[in-house]
Amino acid sequence: MFTKQELLQHRSSVDQLKKQSSLSPQNAEKLGQSIASSWQRSVSSSIPKERLAAPLLSQIKKNKSSLDLALETCSDELSHIAEQSSMVIAVGDVGSTIIWTASSNQMQSAAEKVHFIAGGQWAEDMVGTNALALSLKTQQSSCVFSNEHYMESIHDWVCYAAPILDPYSKQVLGVVDLSTTWKKHNTLGVLAAERCASIIQTALIEQQRQRLYIRAFATPQIIFNHKSLVLTPRQVEILVILALCPNGLNLENLHQALYGERKVSIGTLKAEMSQLRDILGGMLGSRPYRLLADVEADFLSAEQALDAGYVASALQLYKGVFLAKTESPFLCAWRDCLESRLSDAIFKTKETDLLLKLVAHFPEAIDAVERLMELFPSEHPARLSLSKFKDVY
Repeated sequence: MFTKQELLQHRSSVDQLKKQSSLSPQNAEKLGQSIASSWQRSVSSSIPKERLAAPLLSQIKKNKSSLDLALETCSDELSHIAEQSSMVIAVGDVGSTIIWTASSNQMQSAAEKVHFIAGGQWAEDMVGTNALALSLKTQQSSCVFSNEHYMESIHDWVCYAAPILDPYSKQVLGVVDLSTTWKKHNTLGVLAAERCASIIQTALIEQQRQRLYIRAFATPQIIFNHKSLVLTPRQVEILVILALCPNGLNLENLHQALYGERKVSIGTLKAEMSQLRDILGGMLGSRPYRLLADVEADFLSAEQALDAGYVASALQLYKGVFLAKTESPFLCAWRDCLESRLSDAIFKTKETDLLLKLVAHFPEAIDAVERLMELFPSEHPARLSLSKFKDVY
């Protein structure tokens, strides 16, 4: 625990740093580089100074994600932690919108007042620096103390957050945040947030017993019940088509989606389906053909992120071309549509760090290179390397 004098001194130090027009490297390091960068982004987001509560979604999504289902099994344990620690616990999705909360009596009124409740939108560009959004941004645990927050109405808070990872794909599914008053700041707060994330991740493991995970960006990979499968490219394409058509397809429609006008016999497709049924057991239905396991996929998550307006999440998933070698007319058309939406999102974003990460993971993302060239000033040192990179394509 910190003494009251130490906490007051820290608040005073933060106030002094905030008064500077720009932070020196030394002061940014003193504050913490992630907080300093978040302050800069918050200022450039033009957040209304009079904003005292997070924007609130009028309607919360109805389709339950794997994270929603996991929370149903561990909510009692998390609620108990909130009550015993005099905190409020919130779980946010990948776009920093809160999907679940549990509050102690001591924090409930304060949480409701600032919309730290289900439906509250705590994205950095809406409310500024906060631990929930920062943890998603950095994909690391974070602590935001008192007046390090951008929004004045939560200067009396200290917040600890940790990302929630899918136990198998290691993709970030969301974030858990524990918050209390700044006078109760404790060095163990981040560890407590990480413990809550671990509880949720354990619940995810239990919830995903019959689970099929499909990775189709960059190098395709299929994981079924926690084991990586060795499949032919055609079998991977079949699973991707069925993942995109959850209501199923009859044999003829599946053949058309997979082969188009290529002269491949129905018998060949039947043989592929027979082999897949042996591999997946009862998780491949017939009449129509459909997947009966819980299906998650990087391309479906990217599409859902775009639908929700979570551009950063979509681009973080986009690590390579979607099934680059496929000749399936259905999959080629779907890829063209997705790439068009991703390109549009790339040319609308102003987040250079996000685009740089995309290029690092996916050097062929020429749209991201072109957008960076637009965003960086002519004298920026990165422009030369980017222009050389662009010339390759």
